[in-house]
Amino acid sequence: MKHLYLIRHAKSSWADSQLSDFDRPLNKRGKRDAPVMGQRLAARKIHFDLLLSSSARRARKTAVCIAAEIGYSSDDIKYDTTIYEAGTATLLSIIRHSDPGVESLALVGHNHVITEVAELLTGRRIVNIPTSGIVAISFTGDTWKDIGPRTGRLLFFDYPKLEPEQSST
Repeated sequence: MKHLYLIRHAKSSWADSQLSDFDRPLNKRGKRDAPVMGQRLAARKIHFDLLLSSSARRARKTAVCIAAEIGYSSDDIKYDTTIYEAGTATLLSIIRHSDPGVESLALVGHNHVITEVAELLTGRRIVNIPTSGIVAISFTGDTWKDIGPRTGRLLFFDYPKLEPEQSST
């Protein structure tokens, strides 16, 4: 069984108008929320075989914060520049081409594509994954190549403003 964790990067700062969108750092709330979401994953005893992240600064920092909380080495995080501006087809292709030996894949990316892929794979209406939000999906197939529309089952949908015991299943 495969497990996919779609994670939207934490809240970023718009304070420095000279920075490109790609280089925006996390703001105070983002620096607080990313570790909290990592702690929630740790409380659920979730571990990743592969943590793949957009190479945008805010996504990289989110990935590092979450990794630290679940005991995943930051040296093992893989960064992919194509995730930054990926559309649904590109993100699905990245997931489908993941190593078949990876059972648990986490992907840190950007909206609206993270939400669109979560909705496509689960057939559930999510509307918006908030910053630092996580959608967990399971698949019964043995390979990532088999995933497609409505092939996944929503395990949970969690985000910082949601009380942990209220996360959707």
